[in-house]
Parts: sequence; structure tokens; C-alpha cells
Amino acid sequence: MQGIVSSRQPFDKQRRSPVAFWRRMGYNQHMARRENWDMIGHHWAVQVLRGHISRGRIRHAYLITGPRGVGRRTLALRAAQALNCPQPIEAGIPCASCNTCRRIERQQHPDLLVVQAEEETLKVEQIRSLQQKLALLPYEARYKIALLLNFESANESAANALLKTLEEPPSRVILFLTALDSEVLLPTIRSRCELIRLRPLPYTVVAEGLQTHATIPADEANLLAHLSNGCPGLALHLHRQRQALEQRTHHLAALKEILQQDRVTRFRLAEQLAANKSETREALLHWLSFWRDVLLVSSNAGEQVINLDESDALQQLAKRVSAPQAARITRNIQHTLLMLEKNVNPRLALEALLLQLP
Repeated sequence: MQGIVSSRQPFDKQRRSPVAFWRRMGYNQHMARRENWDMIGHHWAVQVLRGHISRGRIRHAYLITGPRGVGRRTLALRAAQALNCPQPIEAGIPCASCNTCRRIERQQHPDLLVVQAEEETLKVEQIRSLQQKLALLPYEARYKIALLLNFESANESAANALLKTLEEPPSRVILFLTALDSEVLLPTIRSRCELIRLRPLPYTVVAEGLQTHATIPADEANLLAHLSNGCPGLALHLHRQRQALEQRTHHLAALKEILQQDRVTRFRLAEQLAANKSETREALLHWLSFWRDVLLVSSNAGEQVINLDESDALQQLAKRVSAPQAARITRNIQHTLLMLEKNVNPRLALEALLLQLP
């Protein structure tokens, strides 16, 4: 009997440690992904949140900052899963397959409240509605999670209204705010949140993650990693929304063609682009990326270019344009983008820019 007991004892311990079980079964790569909440990169941020959850030292509010597509919302949703998963692999590691985890992933859980701007502004009425819901106990989960996306879009009244919740948070409520930069928020908001700054990842990390997480071929993954400037969420968006890549190709083709055209043709392009403000901004951002690459190639720093598939065009243009000229054009495009944000006449702004191109 003693032999039977001793042989079963290790098995019972292993059952109480799912991580050890999966590793013993040869799922090391799978478990590495689960331990990092199935995210591409940002291991340190996952470790911080996992530590808070596993040690029972959860903050009442977190502010996650970084550029769009870097993984702010994904990190917040994974944390919500880790907080509320009824059958975690271990403390701080959600199973990602139960009903609770799947509904949180789809943002359809009754205890997950997502708030974002309406008509480009997050309004005080939205915050007051949120506060009424947070005053109620969770319906079925351990915690009620409030996810306030792009909080830099909140007007002053909305930001001040949220302060009351941050100062006196209801029990069993965790708030996650996302923003481009903490500095654009009120100091009183920043001081009451645990700050997590996400930054773009190395291109190699994003490319490897795209291959393992989304089975994207290596060449395409490498291009997407560069085009997204190291933001994995944006890279996945470009992969799934092929129209975005097609629009980029269209805008760059128009730019390369217009460099060979006369003033009348350039004015015609300015008129076409000015008819759609969002398309104008998108085109200028692609042009800015392209001319930044021209500047890099002209400065003998071609290994840092983003538009890898435009290498031939970049090399040819770098022979015609000096680094100071490329730098000036880059500044002109940035200035035009700024002017468009200030509601200047888009056609006039585009005409002025196109006349300054070589």
C-alpha cells in the first residue's frame, strides 16, 4: 500500500500544478504563450499585472499608455480574464478557453463595461452612466471591470467626473484606462492610477510573434512588423484588413507618379485628396513614412527603413535628393498634417505641399 501511495503522491502534486503538467506533456511553447497571456511581447507588463493578481495586491485603477496598435486594449482584456477566470491555469494565468474568458475576449461579458468616445469626444454623460453601473455588485464575475479607451478624448467635465470614482472606488471594481500619453491627462487622473507605459517592440519580436501567433509567412511578417513600426496590434490589423495595405500601395504609387508630373497635374491630385479629409490624412501619413525612409537611405541608414517593399524606389530617389532636402520635405509633410488638424483649407495646404516636392 505504501508503494501505491508514494506513486500517487507526485501525480496529485502535478495535478495541482497545471503548468508542470503541460510542460511535462511537451507543451513548453504553448505554456510560454499562456504565461505571457498569449500576447506578442510586453513580457514585463504581463509580469507586473500577474504579480499584482497572484499576490492579491491589485490596484483599483491602471492607466495603460502607448501608441495606437501597441497592445493597450489587449493587455487590459487579458488582465480582466486573469482577474475573473473561474479555472485559471495558475494564479494570474487565465485558461482563455472557458465561457468567461471567451466573453471577455469578445467584450460581451456583463461585468465588462467598455466606454469610448462618441463623435470623437468621451462625454460626462457616459461617465455618469458608467458610475451608476459600477455601483452595482458584479453579476457573476469576481470583479466588475471598466475599460475606458483612449481617455485623452475625454472632455474636462468627463475627466473631473471620473475623479470621484478614482478617489472612492466601489468594492470589487477595477478600472483600466488607455491613452496615447499620460501627460495629456489631468495630473489628478494620473496620480490615482498605476501607470503602465507600453512602447513599440523590436521588429524581430513582432515578426516572430506574427509567425507563431497568426501563422503569417516570414517575409510578410517582417514587412508588417516594419509597417506597423513595432506595434503588434496594428500589424495584425494590416494583415486582416487587406484594404488598408491596398490603400497604402495606392497612396505611394500616387506619390511616386506625381514626382514626374507638372504643376497642373499636382493641383488636380490636391483637389482629389482634399475631397476626403480622412483619406487626405491617411495619404500624408504614408507619404511621411516614405520620405522618412528616403532620408534614412540618403543618410546611409537604410537598414532602418520601414517600407521594405519600396527599397528600389527609395534607392533611386535617394540618388536624386540629398539628406537635407529629404529632411525638409519630411518637415513640410508634418507641417501640412498639423495645419489640417487646425482646419485650414485642405486643398490649399496640399497644393503648397505638392509644389515643394522635387
